[in-house]
Amino acid sequence: MRFAGNCAAGGFYRDGSGHDQGFVVSERNGTWRKAIEVPGLGALNKSGAAQVSSVSCGSAGNCAAAGSYLDGSGREQAFLVGERNGAWGKAIEVPGLGVLNAGGSAQANSVSCASAGNCAAGGSYTDGSFQQQAFVVGERNGAWGKAIEVPGSGALNVGGGRPRPVAQVNSVSCASAGNCAAGGFYTDGNNLQQPFVASERNGTWGKAIEVPGLNSFGLAQVSSVSCGSRGNCAAGGNYFNSRQGLAFVVSERNGTWRKAINVPGLPAPNPFDESAVRSVSCGSAGNCAAGGYYTDRSHNLQAFVVNETNGTWRKAIEVPGTAALNKGGFAQVWSVSCATAGNCAAGGVDVDGHRHGQAFVVNETNGTWRTAIEVPGSQTLNKGGWARITSLSCRSAGKCAASGLYTDRSRHQQGFVASQA
Repeated sequence: MRFAGNCAAGGFYRDGSGHDQGFVVSERNGTWRKAIEVPGLGALNKSGAAQVSSVSCGSAGNCAAAGSYLDGSGREQAFLVGERNGAWGKAIEVPGLGVLNAGGSAQANSVSCASAGNCAAGGSYTDGSFQQQAFVVGERNGAWGKAIEVPGSGALNVGGGRPRPVAQVNSVSCASAGNCAAGGFYTDGNNLQQPFVASERNGTWGKAIEVPGLNSFGLAQVSSVSCGSRGNCAAGGNYFNSRQGLAFVVSERNGTWRKAINVPGLPAPNPFDESAVRSVSCGSAGNCAAGGYYTDRSHNLQAFVVNETNGTWRKAIEVPGTAALNKGGFAQVWSVSCATAGNCAAGGVDVDGHRHGQAFVVNETNGTWRTAIEVPGSQTLNKGGWARITSLSCRSAGKCAASGLYTDRSRHQQGFVASQA
């Protein structure tokens, strides 16, 4: 999603034959159109398990979506599809990935578009040795190139025995055409999951590196990355020390990734409790926001946001207003988006006093986070008692769009969209 009143979203639905199909839906001038099955995806999805994992727009009506499907042999493949001038084209298998994906399990997890027809995507595939590897692929002037293994990630992803090593890209962000960043995880020689970042400059991907500065005992990953300008990005995720799961942020300045730090201001978790960053967004270089969750002293999950201002990460705060909403002790920020420095929005889930999951949104205006509210109208839809925001995007201050899911009266999961004027 991207431009005020002109957005896009995607996901999956289950058809009358019990098969999962991928869909996209577009907003034009403030009106959401009818959702459609991703054109051409049905022909690829012979085994009936497809989904859109990520959508990004370079300009109004010019977007890209990425996801996965099962081919006629039951092998999982990754696809890409583009929207041009408001019309969605046909889905294609990620070029070059069929050769890499000899083990038959590929996914495209994230896509980002810097401008119309100039995007990047990333995910994972299984090689001929049945080891999961990380890939990236770029689009230039409307044409997708061939997928490649993230340079250097194979050397990191060596594993230390069984199970086999696993690597993947979780998130991609592009500041301009050919200038992007990616983050994810790999399995080191001690069989521990470690986080990595990689940067693209002028169309060429550099080598992946382990996130600097973390003393990780494993179960670590970069969950989200965002770029404010070329060579100036931020990422966040989580890792475990010897006893606790900790949320971290890390910044790139002028092309160099600095040392990661624990999210400032979060209370130290109890042994075996954890905190994590789920989403990061940068309004400009050095001015970003992140959100996620932490565990309080009563072992309840609480939602937090934290800001980076002029290159310095400030103290995290509990999302204002969620204390009143989160009576069930389970709240998380799932998505953050910043239109400009200090003007952001976040969304996620809280559990109310009836133990129902509800979708919430919250705005930041001129550097101050306001009070979270449940998405207007979502409680009326959410008869089955579980709703949350899955993605949120802001084009300008106070003009955002969100998508998510809820459970209807028949306990069926449904998708929703909401727009902020």
